Amino acid sequence: QVQLVESGGGLVQPGESLRLSCAASGSMPIFATMGWYRQAPGKQRELVATKAIDGSTNYADSVKGRFTISRDNAKKTVYLQMDSLKPEDTAVYYCNVRWKTLREYTYWGQGTQVTVSS
Repeated sequence: QVQLVESGGGLVQPGESLRLSCAASGSMPIFATMGWYRQAPGKQRELVATKAIDGSTNYADSVKGRFTISRDNAKKTVYLQMDSLKPEDTAVYYCNVRWKTLREYTYWGQGTQVTVSS
């Protein structure tokens, strides 16, 4: 069992920055992939960024060059630095942890609201 707690969401103006944090606790293996997804009202949840234990990353095309994902394995924490925010980035952001052994395991945080508006 894994518990994920996000923090750092809020209201900002276009062009500003925000940093999200997600701390994991419980039985999460060190090789798990950690990442962020987001969902806007009336839309499907989409991948924002993920980072594997080997350092490899995966970003949505819409956030490349603006967002940066990082992780602290000792603290079992993943971060999302969001720069040059746009109104289109407005959504609930969810922390995700997943790994596969005999089957795939996936866990989600409760979500944190990010609103970009002038």
